[in-house]
Amino acid sequence: MTKVKYYYDPETLSYRRIEPRKGKKIAAVFLFLVASFLFGSMGLVVLLNTNIVNTPRELSQQRELNNYKFQFDLLDKKMAQMESVLENIEDRDNNIYRLYFEANPIPEEQRQAGFGGINRYKSLEGFNNSKVVIDATKRLEKLQKRMVVQSKSLDEITGLAKEKEKLLAAIPAIQPVTNKDLTRMASGYGWRSDPFTKARKMHWGMDFTAPRGTPVYATGDGVVKRADNNSSGYGEHIRIDHGFGYVSLYGHLSKYNVRKGQKVKRGDIIGFVGSTGRSQAPHLHYEIFKDGDRINPINFYYGSLTSDEFEAMLRVATQENQSLD
Repeated sequence: MTKVKYYYDPETLSYRRIEPRKGKKIAAVFLFLVASFLFGSMGLVVLLNTNIVNTPRELSQQRELNNYKFQFDLLDKKMAQMESVLENIEDRDNNIYRLYFEANPIPEEQRQAGFGGINRYKSLEGFNNSKVVIDATKRLEKLQKRMVVQSKSLDEITGLAKEKEKLLAAIPAIQPVTNKDLTRMASGYGWRSDPFTKARKMHWGMDFTAPRGTPVYATGDGVVKRADNNSSGYGEHIRIDHGFGYVSLYGHLSKYNVRKGQKVKRGDIIGFVGSTGRSQAPHLHYEIFKDGDRINPINFYYGSLTSDEFEAMLRVATQENQSLD
């Protein structure tokens, strides 16, 4: 309700109504509107710069930021899991795989090495969360490099495993005459009495007594290096090159079942027992060479003898008796 104002007129000794001017009334209304607008604008600016009121765009951006933060936390957990798994693989690689295949462990400095040189992350600088982004990028690239190092190590281990498999197949590891065909193990490696001169001399192999024509088996994979009688004392004999520095020799054979240059597998029949060359009776003279030196064959029967059979052979082989060649 509009207030009515009066003033006292001393001439008429009465109160008269004040009639407001129209222009003044309009000015008052205008002033009110301007003041309201200014105070409203100031209030809106203050509210917009606080978390009380957000624009739709700000709300959308906030949702995106929350989503990025959630995704980053997931990425951080996944990288932690990958680092844990990779650390376990690296530990087994150094302490089991590389140890077993006699390869040097990969130094921790090489596995954990970063990237030197120029600033690789300059393009990521200047943002609000630059440090977080740069640290995550460094961590991810370091993880990738560790995976590359480990991958190359496993490739190397695979190659070593293949070589180890070849080595295990190549090493002479069985008895060249089976026990069912064997009459006896007549003489071992060491000083023995010569059957012809009766003098004491070094016997460089093992003599297996068996009937003439008994099969003789290759004791490891390899290639027939010789199959002839052109070596003094051995008569008809075979030499197999197994690789890795190993060569096996089979002497005094009656005939061959292989030829020079032929590839053989462990257990293949390569010839037959005889008494050719400097021999007193049918038997197989068996020798093993490693890097050109003769070594005791007694240590190479783990592939065909039980522990009891090996002990029995060892007792006979160590007796200083008379050889057959």
